[in-house]
Amino acid sequence: MVNIREAVTRSELKKFILFPFTLYKNDKNWVPPLIMDEWSTFDRKKNPSFAHCEAAYFLAYKDGVVVGRVAAIINHKANERWNDKRTRFGWIAFVDDEEVSGKLLDAAEAWGEAKGMKGIHGPLGFTDLDPEGMLVEGFDHLPTITSAYNYAYFPRHLEKHGFTKAIDWVQYKFQSSLPVPEKVARVNQLIADKYHVRTLVMSSKKQLRNYLASFFQTLNISFRDLYGFTELSSKQIDYYINHYFGFARPELICFVVDEKDEVIGFGVSFPSLTKAFQKANGKLFPFGFIHILKALHRYDTVDFYLTGVHPDWHRKGIHSLYHVAMNEVYIKRNIHTAFSAGQLETNHNALGIWDNYEKEPWFRTRCYIRN
Repeated sequence: MVNIREAVTRSELKKFILFPFTLYKNDKNWVPPLIMDEWSTFDRKKNPSFAHCEAAYFLAYKDGVVVGRVAAIINHKANERWNDKRTRFGWIAFVDDEEVSGKLLDAAEAWGEAKGMKGIHGPLGFTDLDPEGMLVEGFDHLPTITSAYNYAYFPRHLEKHGFTKAIDWVQYKFQSSLPVPEKVARVNQLIADKYHVRTLVMSSKKQLRNYLASFFQTLNISFRDLYGFTELSSKQIDYYINHYFGFARPELICFVVDEKDEVIGFGVSFPSLTKAFQKANGKLFPFGFIHILKALHRYDTVDFYLTGVHPDWHRKGIHSLYHVAMNEVYIKRNIHTAFSAGQLETNHNALGIWDNYEKEPWFRTRCYIRN
């Protein structure tokens, strides 16, 4: 018999965080998250998303053993933005038992219904920068640290429980060291001259910090119409700057700025940390940080985290400027492989960028919905 309990104590939350380490322990493709980051994400005192979010964390037990987990989230800001009253579910994982998955999802939905919500969708996080989507294609591939990962039976369970596709994200693997065509270089120069814009590859963390406020402002505007997105608050922006941009490699980040030195386009990539995170196995200490530091300084593969263009600058070729600039950096640094971030299948402007590269589909992840 399966029992569902809400994780309310610190020891129960620890079980919630550590369950995937048990479920995927023998899976060579799974990339463990950093446990300290998980604590921070689920902590109501540390995660600024709780200014407009509520959450509950549920564990499934069978014969006294944890066999599944799910987070239920109400993002009031998102519901207001999209004129919706829907519960989100995220961080879901379970053994191959339909009773387990069914009761977890029912518990998440019932929790939301008790608070006036109608329907449920996910996997989604507190923000668009949290893990989102359930893997439906690409199970044999090694994921990036930002990619969703799960066993192939997960989607089958959701469909069994009445969930249907809401939308998909797609990711590509592509060759990043191919030379920039001369024609593209000429066109880019014409674009820069015509619109009086500049392309900046960051040279230091100090320079990067000078542009981060403008970057996040443009990110909020350029992502505003993407599925489930909500504008990041100033406290959330500070949170992500401290958590992620502290270990950024400035030379892998490119901004396009206008005459006022405001960011109008951006391409943010990081060294691939997939294998380093696997070696760290969720822990920075005693030796996990060594693997991550090595990966940050010696790498031939990168992951795209974020790309975007301010809506006022769409259809002006701005995306080509930062992609070519980053392409040149990759050639200079002998970086031969890159993985795109998950991009919505309906975001044709973003997906069209990759048409100029030799690429192959790598992952497809899905948001499911049940009314």
